Amino acid sequence: MKASGFIIVYITAGDEAEARKLAGILLENKKAACVNIIPKVASLYRWQGRIEDNTESLLIIKTRAALLDDIATLVKASHSYETPEIIAVPVIGGSPDYLAWLDKETT
Repeated sequence: MKASGFIIVYITAGDEAEARKLAGILLENKKAACVNIIPKVASLYRWQGRIEDNTESLLIIKTRAALLDDIATLVKASHSYETPEIIAVPVIGGSPDYLAWLDKETT
């Protein structure tokens, strides 16, 4: 089944506690139907002219594309990072039952 209108959003957080806090905010506000948290990912990146090597937690958020701006606003208001990673990719297909559930659980 085609899944136009749905996205997966990736957000990194400083640790698992922050990731759980952000997930709770998104779920409570019905901006996400499901959030997976990978508690420890190695993140190497350039920041302010230096190469950084840190451990972060990764949120994988299932939602509707129309909610991306709301998600960004909520995350930026509660995130510890100056410039949090908020990246969305389209869902091109999926289980009809799952996608119907995703649509029902988000506003």
